[in-house]
Amino acid sequence: MSRCLITGGAGFIGCNLTRRLLQDGHSVRVLDDLSTGRPENLADVESDVELIVGDICDGATCQRAAAGTDVVFHIAARASVPRSIEHPFEANEVNVTGTLNILLAARDAGVPKVVYSASSSAYGDTPTLPKREDMKPTPKSPYAVSKLAGEQYCSAFACVYGMQTISLRYFNVFGPRQDPHSAYAAVIPAFVTRMVRNESPVIFGDGEQSRDFCYIDNVVSANINAWQADGLSGEAVNIGCGERTTLNEIVTAINEALGTSIAATHEPPRAGDVRDSLADIEAARRIIGYEPTIRFPEGLARSIEWYRRQAEVSV
Repeated sequence: MSRCLITGGAGFIGCNLTRRLLQDGHSVRVLDDLSTGRPENLADVESDVELIVGDICDGATCQRAAAGTDVVFHIAARASVPRSIEHPFEANEVNVTGTLNILLAARDAGVPKVVYSASSSAYGDTPTLPKREDMKPTPKSPYAVSKLAGEQYCSAFACVYGMQTISLRYFNVFGPRQDPHSAYAAVIPAFVTRMVRNESPVIFGDGEQSRDFCYIDNVVSANINAWQADGLSGEAVNIGCGERTTLNEIVTAINEALGTSIAATHEPPRAGDVRDSLADIEAARRIIGYEPTIRFPEGLARSIEWYRRQAEVSV
């Protein structure tokens, strides 16, 4: 049994990873300030989790959280491109300073490995597809810049301190427990939640922009694989499915699943959004043995069913 620290463990990705680690017999400590993470995400496992309510921007809190652990999964962040455009300093403080605090705490506690949740936003809006790790990063939002800076810190700590680190560049992660109610909600929970209420989903742009949507179980497995991989030294690898889907296609698929014919409402494109995104996942296959097992259609079906049940419960 290993002792695992998950920063942001009460959030969408973190709570799903928490459950997987507990199922595998490990102990889990969660550090979360609950600003976007929710205690109800851990309600069914709360007796098995050590929850530290605290901020990664506080170095002392990070030191306390990392003490006595065998691995750190650093997921906590100020996510969302639009939010970072509105609050760039906040994005930098949490995503850069907070990441540095976690790396320092892991170093000081002698934690051998840090798995960092990075972002495909580092690639920006370059037209070349698929995105490969050897491409020059061209971040186009404060969020993208801050997440890329976290990657660079992970790489530097591997170089200078000999710590095993890896950055997992997530593409568009989706699945159960992703918050649909935030003003910065991700597209799939936002679409499904509106459409199960017979409301029109909102698309910023013409809807032909495409994304590599990656179901949450694939991302959880990527984190486990990264932890178990040997000889890491600050690499960054793409975590996606190697397939892309347009927003218009998502609306069509949700309508088919629900038996509805709801049209989307189109609004002007948002600043900082990229047009198309697609992951080359060969490096992740080679370095950590990653292989997506849940493809988009199955993941979308699972997500629709979960949000449909949530809507029924809330009635």
